[in-house]
Amino acid sequence: MAVEAKRLILEAVEKYHLEASGETEFVPGATPILPSGAVLTAEDRVALTEAALDMRIAAGVSSRTFERRFAKTLGLRKAHLTNSGSSANLLALSSLTSPQLGDRRLCPGDEVITVAAGFPTTVNPIYQNGMTPVYVDVELGTYNASAEKIAAAIGPKTKAIMLAHALGNPYEVDEIARLADEHGLFLIEDNCDAVGSLYQGKLTGTFGDLATTSFYPAHHITMGEGGCVLTDNLILARIVESMRDWGRDCWCEPGEDDTCRKRFLYRLGDLPERYDHKYTFSHVGYNLKATDLQAALGLSQLSRLDDFGAARRRNWQRLRDGLEGVGAYLLPTATPGSDPSWFGFAITLTDEAGFDRYDLLRFLGDRNIGTRLLFAGNLTRHPGYLDREYRVVGDLTNSDVILERTFWVGVYPGLTTEMIDYVAQSLREFAAGKR
Repeated sequence: MAVEAKRLILEAVEKYHLEASGETEFVPGATPILPSGAVLTAEDRVALTEAALDMRIAAGVSSRTFERRFAKTLGLRKAHLTNSGSSANLLALSSLTSPQLGDRRLCPGDEVITVAAGFPTTVNPIYQNGMTPVYVDVELGTYNASAEKIAAAIGPKTKAIMLAHALGNPYEVDEIARLADEHGLFLIEDNCDAVGSLYQGKLTGTFGDLATTSFYPAHHITMGEGGCVLTDNLILARIVESMRDWGRDCWCEPGEDDTCRKRFLYRLGDLPERYDHKYTFSHVGYNLKATDLQAALGLSQLSRLDDFGAARRRNWQRLRDGLEGVGAYLLPTATPGSDPSWFGFAITLTDEAGFDRYDLLRFLGDRNIGTRLLFAGNLTRHPGYLDREYRVVGDLTNSDVILERTFWVGVYPGLTTEMIDYVAQSLREFAAGKR
């Protein structure tokens, strides 16, 4: 009876999706062209509904299945779901403070090399763990820091490098990973905007000691909220799992007991004999887990990751071709040796533009074309960071240019050819009218 009722409900959900999500005609200037968004199908809606019908409201079978499949997709050994990409960044850096890492563990006062022209949650974990960010500038066009700049920033207090692939465009991650290895530094790849991007034929997120992803609706696949920490290092994976799950030493799944058959036989810390391993804590941890509702949607989305990446590349190239030769705009370029799965299309106004960003963004907004700034631009100039300690190697000239003259528009798979062409036409029209 219940099985049949469930089948009927899921059939009705699929029918509802098809009726509620019918295609609408694109009307230039009236139809919103979003900078980012999720592309959701009937299969996604059914997967989410089925998990809800089964009342899988905590982390469970779908979460574990997604972790295995996502790790396999990237060719890594372990993946641990989190409740957001920002939490994934916090968890990744915090795991490197574990006493289990001995002399390599990160401690308060250590320095971590990063960039100021990014999203703040790549930098925030550095402060949250009592460390000091060391900022280097990025290159205009790729919006990434070069390996040369990273090398110049390495000092006696440097213990790690934490960088995001800007708008899906890989940085020189192979060279930077080798730098990290030569100097005994940890490398965290913030891969939140770049799932599916390639550098020298290898997927981003597979070069560093740890990688993070986000499944917010703006990203390559979505769970609504959610994120992940991935690694090939089993020692780091165990620390990540412990710190994500309250800091516990036990690895039993919630609701399970005595997986190791030694539940009352451990003697750790200053605890008494026969103390319950299930309630033994080896780290000062968090609860950053995701739920099976999120994972069920993620599993459905994961099957279309390659298609999403192809659409992002196609939209990016069409927009770039449509803007070629407009002198007012510095157009984005892929890092040499890379094949980005683009998150967005960045534009920097050149010296010859003759107009400012505010006027252009207002013009695009009046045409229902959504825009976003390149995140913080220069994080050191934001109110929450003015009194924070940091070090700069070189200068942040290009970060200031980004702060004042850069923005990005969307290339996500929900945009049609007509939408991309309208964005290009509008940008060309505004630049021509300001000559």
